[in-house]
Amino acid sequence: MAETIQVEVVYARPERQEVASLSLPAGSTVGQAIEASGLLARYPEIDLASNKLGIYAKLARPDTALRDRDRVEIYRPLLADPKEARKQRVAEGKALKKGGGE
Repeated sequence: MAETIQVEVVYARPERQEVASLSLPAGSTVGQAIEASGLLARYPEIDLASNKLGIYAKLARPDTALRDRDRVEIYRPLLADPKEARKQRVAEGKALKKGGGE
């Protein structure tokens, strides 16, 4: 009998998280796990060429080999650059302090 590994493939949507638990042949890759999960068929917005992928929050490529009990994560694109969003919050905070003290 061929050795198998247990993995999860996760895709976080704004309203809920989709989790697929899979049993795959040892040596399977991130891309193969995503294909086997069925998430690509259910969510056509997932594009393996542009969505970032990871294993336990560490970026990974589709050809990265998986180990038993890995958690494959499909990340959605960011809607705003985190640095720009922080600069905007800081600027708004300064404006509040200047106008609110009188």
